[in-house]
Amino acid sequence: MSAEPAQPDPVRHRDHGTWLVQFTGRILVVCPRCGGRALVAPRPGIEAPKYFSALLFQPRRLVCAGCGAVADWTAEERGRGLVGVVPGGTEDPFFRRPLWLQTRCAGRILWAYDEGHVDALAAYVGARLRERRASPTMAMFARLPAWMKSAERRDEVLAGLAALRALAGLSAPADRSDAAHERGDRPRHHGSVLFRGGPY
Repeated sequence: MSAEPAQPDPVRHRDHGTWLVQFTGRILVVCPRCGGRALVAPRPGIEAPKYFSALLFQPRRLVCAGCGAVADWTAEERGRGLVGVVPGGTEDPFFRRPLWLQTRCAGRILWAYDEGHVDALAAYVGARLRERRASPTMAMFARLPAWMKSAERRDEVLAGLAALRALAGLSAPADRSDAAHERGDRPRHHGSVLFRGGPY
């Protein structure tokens, strides 16, 4: 009799140092042309990066399946280096488009990049016991706002994340959340530079 695969513990969450940048490979945004759901992803034909930090510099393409809008992004060149983006906030870091996955929650705006990001947040918020296995310096969960980590807000935040998960399956302009509009609250650029041929 074969053993059943181990299932994640819904009560316990172990943080191994997941960075927000790890969720930038696929970002759902509001289309600049029609207002429906568009996708920001690495340009086709580009090799997967060796280190996930390289996602901050990787060329991107915005595509809307609804209206056919297409746009490309490449990292700014500075001398011999490339200037990377800074993830975070309610806009995507590449095209500065409002995120599609946004909803009002606990008097604030709850957002995520895609369904995988929503699932990761739900696993953390829903856990009764949270263990940190890595430095909190760049770890996503350690940097979440206090209201999202509060046990008193758990049910409210989980309901908000369920709303985001439902939004991920919608794509028409009329499906857009009333929270998904331009705010200009994306973190300011810190000037991180990747030198060509050098380490990340």
